[in-house]
Amino acid sequence: MAMLIYGPSSTEIPLADRALSHLKAVMLAKLRRNESFAFTWEDESGARSTVWIHPAIPLQFKHDEGQPPGLNKTWIDYLMQSANTTAGLRLVPEPPNEGAVLAGG
Repeated sequence: MAMLIYGPSSTEIPLADRALSHLKAVMLAKLRRNESFAFTWEDESGARSTVWIHPAIPLQFKHDEGQPPGLNKTWIDYLMQSANTTAGLRLVPEPPNEGAVLAGG
């Protein structure tokens, strides 16, 4: 299980490695443009949490797998569309890859 580690209190958000790789691509793209956004996820029990992602707040991506997976461009596009809404970024299920496979993240 991979971890997204966020904030000064080092909140650990467990995620599948593949999902984290795709979220990382979206989050870093938005942060490079100095864009803040909400990120919402559900834990194993179905409880929902939201954090505010901001360029000045520490963010770490910790992967279990050594080699990054190929990235599904369609999934990245869906995640980016989500991140650009007022509700913010939500992890949606991976769709079939309709585009190119991108180098891993």
